[in-house]
Amino acid sequence: MLIGVISDTHGDHGAIERVVTAAGAVDMWLHGGDYSQDSHYITKISSLPVIAVRGNCDGYTDAKVDEYIDVGSVKIWLTHGHRFSPHERITELSWWADQYGAQIVISGHTHVAYNKWHNHVLIFNPGSPSRPRCSGAGSFGLIALGIDGSINAKVIELPHCK
Repeated sequence: MLIGVISDTHGDHGAIERVVTAAGAVDMWLHGGDYSQDSHYITKISSLPVIAVRGNCDGYTDAKVDEYIDVGSVKIWLTHGHRFSPHERITELSWWADQYGAQIVISGHTHVAYNKWHNHVLIFNPGSPSRPRCSGAGSFGLIALGIDGSINAKVIELPHCK
């Protein structure tokens, strides 16, 4: 299964369209918050299901703060990440993922891509396609889950995004 991962879209439909085009054929989308309502636009242009969580810039939305998604033998914890200490965020996410039995944590909030294993947990942040920080390019992610439980994740940069 191939999962498209996006976060911190902030209502930028042009950036979302570039991401959906660049991602190609995926099986589903996950949105890590901050304009979780953009998930409806992603569904509209991709005809695919989207699971989204609420971020700190979402205000009222029907999106949950956390989602736990079972895909085959892999459990994914989807959270925006703003509720965790900036200096300890990765450590906290890894610890909580272990408590929840998640093999992958997907978060957003920082607008900076991150793709690293911490012990047996993948901490993955796709960055932001519309408002990247640290002079980086706009970005999104792809996570491939194998039938055997293998996990391969990558961050895709979009150099033409603002």
